[in-house]
Amino acid sequence: MSRTVSRLKRTFRVTLLLGGAATVAACATIYRDHGYVPTEEELAEVTVGVDTRDSVAESIGVPVTSGVLDDSGYYYVSTRMRHYGASEPRVVARQLVAISFSQSGVVQNIERFSLQDGQAITLNRRVTESSVNNKTFLRQLMGNLGNLSPASALPDN
Repeated sequence: MSRTVSRLKRTFRVTLLLGGAATVAACATIYRDHGYVPTEEELAEVTVGVDTRDSVAESIGVPVTSGVLDDSGYYYVSTRMRHYGASEPRVVARQLVAISFSQSGVVQNIERFSLQDGQAITLNRRVTESSVNNKTFLRQLMGNLGNLSPASALPDN
């Protein structure tokens, strides 16, 4: 009997120890990097006023994001996310390199921004207003019943 109790205690301790180790391992910080930003050495190869879109694409690469209006620029974005346990992932670092071009396609400016340079952008939601004023589906359905006439159901001959 004492042998069985001793074995159960040992099994309980080992289970408790392994459970604690698994809990600690699950709470390890994991960093994930997304995107690509050219290094300072790669950006040094780009000359403002001389290089064009094609030469930038050759030397640095084509970005995933470019200017929406008139292809005004290239935007290289890199984000570092921190995952810790069961908590929501947080952005801990973000780099953005913006290369703007003139109308003729020549490099006009090169700028680098970080997460500290960012500012919140308020989105303007434009929602189409409904012509229905405080009417439920059932009220609309019942309201249309009076608009039917038997003459509209018969074909014209």
